[in-house]
Amino acid sequence: MKIQKKHIVMTALVLALATAVYINYQISQAKSTSPVKELGAASYVNATVGQTATSDEAVATMALSKEQQDFFAAERTKRQNTQDKVIDDAEEILESDSSADSELTEAQENVERIIGFFTTQDTIETIVKAKGFSDCLCCITDMGVTVIVPKNELNENTVLSVYDAVTTHYDIASDAISVVGA
Repeated sequence: MKIQKKHIVMTALVLALATAVYINYQISQAKSTSPVKELGAASYVNATVGQTATSDEAVATMALSKEQQDFFAAERTKRQNTQDKVIDDAEEILESDSSADSELTEAQENVERIIGFFTTQDTIETIVKAKGFSDCLCCITDMGVTVIVPKNELNENTVLSVYDAVTTHYDIASDAISVVGA
């Protein structure tokens, strides 16, 4: 039986193809057994304490100290008092007979803007708590957004989830967002 050149070339190509398939299979198996953590992957953006910590660690981080509880309560009260004062001042202008039309328009716009801030702050706080934080305080100003969370619950992954919650519900650049641990 005579072996022709084309049979030798064909056999070499089949062996090369089989080798390439085998090497590809080995490499894909090695990648699937060693987990690669990619910063910004969807699992990290939407991470919660339960996903990033064991159950014992989650219970430990979820418990706020008395000092932290007092801080969040006091800051909520201060924020509410300030917002109430601004709304009361605006209502006083709206109810005054001597107010100019420009003052009335400005007061109405301020009330609408502050009510928008209230709604957005509450929404962001609810979303951040749903992402695994035990408490949260969101403050929106004309300068940016500050989100205050318990310091012991902050890490690289949870900061990303806070940024995600803010940018999803409020149109703001990420450099105007501040995440602070209390």
